[in-house]
Amino acid sequence: MRSVRKSRIGLILALAFAANLPATDPPRDIARRVAARETENKAARENYTYRQTVVIEEMDARGGRSGEFRLQQDIIFSPKLERTEKQLGKPVNTLRRLQLTEEDFRDLREVQPFLFTAESLWLYETRYKGEETVDGIECFVLSVKPRQVLEGQRLFEGVLWAGKEDFSVVRTYGQAVPQLLGRKKENLFPRFTTLRERVDDKHWFPIHTHADDVLPFSGGPLRMKMTVRYENYKRFQSEVKIKYEGEK
Repeated sequence: MRSVRKSRIGLILALAFAANLPATDPPRDIARRVAARETENKAARENYTYRQTVVIEEMDARGGRSGEFRLQQDIIFSPKLERTEKQLGKPVNTLRRLQLTEEDFRDLREVQPFLFTAESLWLYETRYKGEETVDGIECFVLSVKPRQVLEGQRLFEGVLWAGKEDFSVVRTYGQAVPQLLGRKKENLFPRFTTLRERVDDKHWFPIHTHADDVLPFSGGPLRMKMTVRYENYKRFQSEVKIKYEGEK
């Protein structure tokens, strides 16, 4: 997100490896078990439709709301079975100082619902931080940090909580990186928490993202809030029927 005072605002091998790990894992192996489980979750989620509602608010010095961006869209499949976004009505935008950027919308798709898959495992350094109980679930806690960030990449930096029973991630807390700072632009991104729920008795999908952060713009700090809801998960079932020669 930029201030308006400035210019315009990444399976199979991993699963096989995880299956051969011992039941009791040393800390260095937990990340690989989590990544294998996340790969399953991502593959499953890509076969679901859902509704996403985004609300971004900028707050004034007294804590009141001075502007808002609101967007609701369905994540669906096109007639050609391609995943696509369908906006529900016209977005509302009364933001005054904040200007949403291409990176903000990319983060909504890729970083806030962060899935720590086998494909992305090599991108990150992980550190075992211990164990905690989250909403009655005993979890391993891992910190996650990019090894490096190449130009054009949007990555996650923060902490994830993975259930000890099946290594499913149930919560993430962190930030999209990098912050984009330069002489002519200032594009800052808030810290957020994303919660997940089991949606099909097996897989854990994001259901809610929340941020309440102060962005330190050079023109003055700005408090903003963000809420993203992921609702109405439904497994996609194609109505396409294969017809064989001679059938009508």
